[in-house]
Amino acid sequence: MQAIKLEKPWEVACVDIDRPTRKEGEALIKVKAAGICGSDIGAFRGTNGLVSYPRVIGHEIAGEVVEIGPNKKGIKTGDRVVVDPYLYCGHCYPCSIGRTNCCEHLRVLGVHVDGGMCEYFTHPADMLVKIPEGMSWVQAAMAEPLTISLHGIHRGGLKAGEYCAVIGAGPIGLVAGLVAQAYGAHAILLDIVDERLQFAKKLGIEHVVNSMDKEKAIEEIRKITGGTMAQQVMECSGSNAAIRGTLDFVSNAGRITLTGWPKKETSIPTDLITKKEVDIRGARTSAGEFEEALDLINSKRVDMMQVLTKTITAKEAPATIIDIEKNPGKYMKVVVTF
Repeated sequence: MQAIKLEKPWEVACVDIDRPTRKEGEALIKVKAAGICGSDIGAFRGTNGLVSYPRVIGHEIAGEVVEIGPNKKGIKTGDRVVVDPYLYCGHCYPCSIGRTNCCEHLRVLGVHVDGGMCEYFTHPADMLVKIPEGMSWVQAAMAEPLTISLHGIHRGGLKAGEYCAVIGAGPIGLVAGLVAQAYGAHAILLDIVDERLQFAKKLGIEHVVNSMDKEKAIEEIRKITGGTMAQQVMECSGSNAAIRGTLDFVSNAGRITLTGWPKKETSIPTDLITKKEVDIRGARTSAGEFEEALDLINSKRVDMMQVLTKTITAKEAPATIIDIEKNPGKYMKVVVTF
């Protein structure tokens, strides 16, 4: 069967591998669509220190169940499902309080273990979520990135009527802005690239701000919010300068959620955290948010097709991954179809 595999950094190919055999407690899934994520590009570059090689990539997966045994969710052969790709132990402290995304032994598909960008794939049956009737395979494959945006919004406790400043107009940041507005909040999307901000405007994001000049960005947010600043700031870029800027964009008694992965430590003024009494929270992957993501897509409260750049075949995937790495500005979301 076909699979998209990294032999080592900078070496990606569509290869033939053996079809997997289902073990007890697992389902065998015929993969229909799999999204290419920024973490896949990081794995290709060799800049994601968590990735081991060789590795089949892919964690944004939708497909049809072809074999399954008894399971708690009542999923059966023929069901259309998405895959929750965050494998947790179920025994450590974070797992015991339901925060499985923080598992001390977390394994992520396409990072620590082989992913699902292949024709057939096995996965724990209890980590599958049914797709609503009428939803396309491509839409379903984009549920996983929506869960990342949702988790960041949830971690900040966003409420209707509040201002939510989102830093980084990539796929996660754009979708976070759409989620904020679906929640009845006011989205302010910040980026240093005007083309991305204009794209955000076309998607219907209420406010966009170029953050290249931080002082101007602060003043613009002050005007938009009537002087209050943003009650929630969600950082999605991983830029050290952007992480530092969250403390300037957030309101007194506001919340900051850190979703982006910085390459190095960020120096921040802790006196400002105390002065504003800011809550700062990490937001890693997602936990139990697939059902809501699928509902938001199905109801079109968040239209993920707006961020789809194109769909491709498995054979086109290696060249596309190479091009995304070289020309990231040309792409938002790409989905591989099988």
